[in-house]
Amino acid sequence: MNTTTQTKSTTLKLFNLKSLPIRTFWITAISFFLCFFSWFGIVPFMPDVVKDLGLTPDQKWNSIILAVSGTVFARLLVGKLCDKYGPRLCYTWLLMLGAIPVVLCGLVQTPTQFLVCRLFIGFIGASFVITQVHTSLMFAPNIVGTANATSAGWGNLGGGANRLGMPLIAAAVVGFGIAEAEAWRYSMVIAGIVCFLMGLVYYFFTQDTPQGNFKDLRASGEMIETKKDKVGFLTVIKDYRTWILFLVYAACFGIELTVYGTMDDYLQNTFQLERVTAGNVVLSFALMNIFARTLGGFFGDKFGKLKGLRGRVLFLAGILAVQATMLMTFSTATSIYVGIVFLILFSLSVQMAEGATFSVVPFINKKAIGSVSGIVGAGGNVGAFLAAMLLKSQSATAEKVAIVASEGLGETAINAAQSAASAAAVSSGYFIIGVIVMITAFVALTIKFSTKDEEIAANLIPVKVKK
Repeated sequence: MNTTTQTKSTTLKLFNLKSLPIRTFWITAISFFLCFFSWFGIVPFMPDVVKDLGLTPDQKWNSIILAVSGTVFARLLVGKLCDKYGPRLCYTWLLMLGAIPVVLCGLVQTPTQFLVCRLFIGFIGASFVITQVHTSLMFAPNIVGTANATSAGWGNLGGGANRLGMPLIAAAVVGFGIAEAEAWRYSMVIAGIVCFLMGLVYYFFTQDTPQGNFKDLRASGEMIETKKDKVGFLTVIKDYRTWILFLVYAACFGIELTVYGTMDDYLQNTFQLERVTAGNVVLSFALMNIFARTLGGFFGDKFGKLKGLRGRVLFLAGILAVQATMLMTFSTATSIYVGIVFLILFSLSVQMAEGATFSVVPFINKKAIGSVSGIVGAGGNVGAFLAAMLLKSQSATAEKVAIVASEGLGETAINAAQSAASAAAVSSGYFIIGVIVMITAFVALTIKFSTKDEEIAANLIPVKVKK
């Protein structure tokens, strides 16, 4: 695919809305935000859902697992579709079709219907892949890491903003006379409608590349695909670097999802924080995506300028090692103040590692950016699933032992023993995960680029877009 980089943007001037890449940056970041907002939109309402639908504990956990599982397959598929049809059409259809299960989630009447909706809602998590593909096509090599990291970071905010946003929507709905018990249903319907409308915005106000849409470029002969240019999905799968980055993203984004998903209970059980206080602490760290992930992409670009593609890999491995160290140290903290300090440093480093990962991805295979992004993005959800299973198994075993040992001592004593056992088990789990992340950091160093790849990256000096 002979898509040139002559008109890709070499800067990230966020208020230059006359620039097509900048407009695309904003639209894709907002779309990503809305998708994540809707994907996790039901989380603040789970107590209401459990009560309304009569969900069992197993059904509640299964709904979480299904939402993550659906995303893995969607990311793999969407990445390949982006290479074939372009990110504009892929995002349009994802937003419009993804809105359907979001709306239906607010209309369910049985646990089975709820589980099915959660599975299909997870598909909109593939929005991350399209966002990364689209920004990679719009921005030049000198700034692509920063652009990718910033759009992803701001999009990720949707997964934390729903903790505040969805209850506000529910409060507004109640203000119009809707019963409070039904507010969660209307909130999900509203979120789905907004996603659908954003799909229309994406279709009419973006295009695939600075030169035009894939379909038009192919028709005009400006984007000619020779047999040599057509890179099959099998070729991407055979590239060991793709799978190392799969592991790397599992070790950063996957671990972030799991740690933040379990941190509320851990802070309460370990440091005896109130539930509201613990929730606010976790939310504040999620909001660090405003700048932390951008820093990872920024320094990836800077190291790339200093030491080429190898420099990007060195920074990625280094920040992963820092992330591992911070998590292992946090897991051993017994003081809330020390714990908060290292939790801040962990949050900063893990999000920087995510940004650094996608400062490397666009250079693995320029003719199949979508496929590479899809596989690497799926790694994040696989990592989250495996880490969650590790923590769940350790915690469940420890809690059962504590309950048996405290039998006959009264409910208060049993609950205290159960909380202490859970805290100790999760602490141990965090440490084990930290060790695995450290090993992954060393594995990342095995990513190599050819001399030709280095020369191409060094010589790509695009001209700014004048639109």
